[in-house]
Parts: sequence; structure tokens; C-alpha cells
Amino acid sequence: MVGGGQLARMTHEAGIPLGIRFKLLSDTPQDSAAQVVGDVVVGDYRDLDTLRAFARGCDVITFDHEHVPTEHLRALEADGIPVRPGPDALLYAQDKGEMRAKLSGLGVPCPRHRIVADAADVVAFAAEGSCDGDGFPVILKTVRGGYDGKGVWFVRSAAEAADPFKAGVPVLAEEKVDFVRELAANVVRSPHGQAVAYPVVESQQVDGVCDTVIAPAPELDEALAGEAQELALRIAQELGVVGHLAVELFETRDGRILVNELAMRPHNSGHWTMDGAITSQFANHVRAVLDLPLGDPRPRAPWTVMCNVLGGDYPDMYSAYLHCMARDPQLKIHMYGKDVKPGRKVGHVNTYGDDLDDVLDRARHAAGYLKGTITE
Repeated sequence: MVGGGQLARMTHEAGIPLGIRFKLLSDTPQDSAAQVVGDVVVGDYRDLDTLRAFARGCDVITFDHEHVPTEHLRALEADGIPVRPGPDALLYAQDKGEMRAKLSGLGVPCPRHRIVADAADVVAFAAEGSCDGDGFPVILKTVRGGYDGKGVWFVRSAAEAADPFKAGVPVLAEEKVDFVRELAANVVRSPHGQAVAYPVVESQQVDGVCDTVIAPAPELDEALAGEAQELALRIAQELGVVGHLAVELFETRDGRILVNELAMRPHNSGHWTMDGAITSQFANHVRAVLDLPLGDPRPRAPWTVMCNVLGGDYPDMYSAYLHCMARDPQLKIHMYGKDVKPGRKVGHVNTYGDDLDDVLDRARHAAGYLKGTITE
């Protein structure tokens, strides 16, 4: 696996029962997965020679992020190394402009969008979608490299439209969607075309970062949930995805769904599956990239809630275990071995049960206590 973050850490854990020999290319020995994987190569994934040396002897290469240069992935395939997902698919998670163009060509519902050249072009884009006024606000995104709110701007006026262009990289403009909530449809697809779909979840964001995931999404119309699952499965097939695909969605006020983002790797909106599904997203990702039969994605309980644990001013989270575990013996805590920094994802908690209000309260209390914002 290329990338040593928490997704690699949890994917490695899922492969242990299968006897998988897991090799890791990590930026540093201190990265989350590098702390627990036995076979670690420290190196720069952007260097082709490093990638080639790492890939020797591997049966298959997969990723915990989408940032490996596309041309490097093609070089690995030319060397005879299976890359899953392959560069032809991964491109659409790496490049938002390519993703929007491809999905639109497939008839997939997306927000109004186009690549913009400068601030004046942003003003023109905003006006194109307006029947009254100047059309602001709009969303601007760097075409490559953005995540967790980074590389994304909420632009309210022409005066704010210049900042995204200062980095000198292509910028995608999108309409500001009037949505009720954000959803995510997670699916997994194998090389021979077997695919499974997890229940559609509600993803709640705070300051552009995922805070809470509720599985399944409460009060979601059954037909719309089925439409979201079918859409994600169709996207996986059309793009040739192998492994896990997360399709982030907007549920609009008029009862439609629009595709917001794609991620071709295990995803934060699927962390609930570690304790709430018969087969987790990590276990199914491992099975898919090795072309093994996929596992059952059905939930184990009526409700599962995942809350991210973000770093705050309280660095010693482990001393909080005594309270959290005693208060809720069913609580599942997953920490990533990261240094605690304000706002940084350092872990997550999962709770499950029959009563949604109770499950939500337990998860939010534990995440808040671990962060230090709740003290009793």
C-alpha cells in the first residue's frame, strides 16, 4: 500500500486475519501505519525509482491516498505490476475537472460547474446561473490536491474570487447547491466485476471536516437510497474502479441527489463499518484488490454512528479511556497513533444499537471527552 496514514493502518489490520503480507511505502517512520506494519519502506511516492523499487515482489499495489502521479502508475502497469485502482480510474479521483467532465458525459447528476481562468471568469460563471442578482456565492476548488476542506473556497463576491488563483493551479467553479444534507454511498468492486453496496449514510461536516456519520441515513426515502446505491455501483463500473469507492452526495431540497466528490480508497464515511457491518470497508477493499470474493456489507445493528476524534488542547487522550470505557462498555475506540494537534483527525469512535438518539449521544460524548471538550 502506498501511503502511511490511518487508512493504511486500518487496511493492514483488516488483512491480518487473511494472512496477507502487507508492505508499506510511507513518507516517514512515524506515520500512522508505519508504526504497526512490519515491512515498511520509507520514501517519496512522487519519485518513480522509489515506487518501482517498492513494487518489486508485490502481487498488487493499492493506495491510502490519490496523490501518486498518474504517469508513475502507468509506468508500474507497464512493468507488469497490478495497480488497483488503476490510473485510468484513479484519474477521476485525482482531478476534479476530469471527474466532472466524465460524470457529466455519463449523465450522472452533478452541480453546475466549469473550469475558470481568473476572477473575471468566476464572475461570469456566477452570473450564468442567476436569474436575479450576481449569482454569488459559488464554490471554487483546486482541480488537484484538495481534501478535508483544503483547496476549497466559499466565494461570496467578486472581491473574494482572486485568492484561489494565487497558487497558479487550475480552478474548478461550482454552483452553491441548496442541499438538505450530505450523504455518502460506499461500494466495493473487484476485478472480475463483483460489487457490493453499503447502506447510504448521512455525513455531517464541521468547518469542512467530517464530524459525524450516521448509518443508515435517517428518514432517507427508500427509493432515493436505492437510487444512490445504484448510481455509485454504475460509476464504479463505468470508471473501472477496483477496490472501495466513496461517492459523496448532496440531497437537495427538491428530493434529488447530486454527486459532490469521489474517493477511490477506504473513506471516512465508511469507518462505521469496522464495527457496524458484517464486512468492513477495509476488509472488502483488501478482498477486492486481491480479487477474492467480497464480503457481506449488511449492518449488524439498526443504527451505527461514527464520530471523528479531533485534536484539541488536551494532549493526553489515553487517560480519558477509563471514563469512556466505563461509561459505555459497547463503545469502540480507534486511535491512529498521531501526535495530537488542534483540529487534526487522531481517531474515531463507533457506537451502535436500536435507538438512534442513544447511539448518537454515546458517540458524541465519547468523542468530546477524548478531545477534552466534555469533562463529565
